[in-house]
Amino acid sequence: MVAIPVLVVIPATDTARESARVSAESFASGSRAATGIDKAAESDLPDGVVLDTSFAAVPMGMAVPTRESFSMTATSDDRQYVVRGMVDSDQIASLTDTSDDGPRVFCDAQVGLMPICPGDPARGNAADVRGLLGVSQLSRRHLSGDGVAVAIVDTGINLAHLRQRGLSARLDPHIFWTPTPNIKPGEYPVDHGTMCAYCVSIAAPECTLLDFPLLGSTTSGGSVMDGFLSDAVQAYNVMLTMMRKPEAERPYHSLVVNNSWGMFHHSWDFPAGHPGRYADNPNHPFNLIVGSLAQSGADILFAAGNCGTDCPDGRCQGVTTDVITGANSHPDVLSVAGVDTNRDRVGYSSMGPGQAPLATEKPDIAAYTHFNGSDAFGVGSPDGGTSTACPVAAGCVAAVRTSLPPSMMSSADLAEAVRTSAVKPSGPAGWDNEIGFGIINPTELANQVNPIV
Repeated sequence: MVAIPVLVVIPATDTARESARVSAESFASGSRAATGIDKAAESDLPDGVVLDTSFAAVPMGMAVPTRESFSMTATSDDRQYVVRGMVDSDQIASLTDTSDDGPRVFCDAQVGLMPICPGDPARGNAADVRGLLGVSQLSRRHLSGDGVAVAIVDTGINLAHLRQRGLSARLDPHIFWTPTPNIKPGEYPVDHGTMCAYCVSIAAPECTLLDFPLLGSTTSGGSVMDGFLSDAVQAYNVMLTMMRKPEAERPYHSLVVNNSWGMFHHSWDFPAGHPGRYADNPNHPFNLIVGSLAQSGADILFAAGNCGTDCPDGRCQGVTTDVITGANSHPDVLSVAGVDTNRDRVGYSSMGPGQAPLATEKPDIAAYTHFNGSDAFGVGSPDGGTSTACPVAAGCVAAVRTSLPPSMMSSADLAEAVRTSAVKPSGPAGWDNEIGFGIINPTELANQVNPIV
């Protein structure tokens, strides 16, 4: 028997409401103090599930947002909450109750970063990418990301390293969530998250970075640890709380969310057909909260993954089909494949289709990767993987959002414009399983959504 983490959706109780209230107040006050839940909530769990009292309950408020004010702090109207627990692996098959009036158990899937194929030389540099994206044209139109927040959901950002690389990066330390509250936002070791922040800034140098280091990292040069979806649920709830405020009360009119991570193999999940599965389950709590954040107006991007046929990551276990899973295959996100500066697909970029009944036309688009830029992994080491392509695309979206808040165009409509403005270097127009609808083209995107007059 192996103890594995699970997410449990439970009916509303006073204990769950109090836990969510304290957690929300801690966030609102800017405190980094840890919050959790009283052990009394364990009586609401199925037999055999042990409550994780360090994890604060998250309200599963799935209302469709309007322009009116409404809060995501716990209220008497919240019917369900998510808590975290542990269960023996041999009990998973018996945890299949899907009734709305009882607890439901879901996989708290382990997720990992999308790193680089070792040994491959860089192809070009950040200046080449700026040229390919037409950043100078965006700059002349004052499309720089000003007024837009970009959340880097990753290993943490090192702001000092970004400034050493010549960026005048801004970071808001007041909007955050982290499982490591002893480290301040922007002061994490130089690693994968710092690379993502650098790549966002290529097209959106005046955006404001938000640090959501849910994937813990060791000191620079060390190994990167994995994270769990339960941490992502907490992080997304913080962003959802911000986005569900009226636009005039939000500190930023737009939010772009970069996720350069995913689940590498189906063995990390519950078995096929289990109602608590993550890979292809629209009702998994994390997939639900991703949809809610997108409906609130946030633009969400996920890396397609590094299980491509030519150079799959070792964690793919040799599997290169049906590998764009879970939120990376969500219909409300942009799933980003990778191309080099010659506009050729890189061999490690995961190929579609995505997972039904989520979305099958994944990846949506491609963006540039495997170039010299951040030096996060050492001088001359390329920024690579779909981990790099994703924040490059996120920066393009942030740039266009400079003058286009969600009140003017929904995230769904902007995502469709991203797809229709993408360029295919060769082959027929439309979707294909390698680079989706084509390579992101921010200047044409800007022309489509906000034409020059």
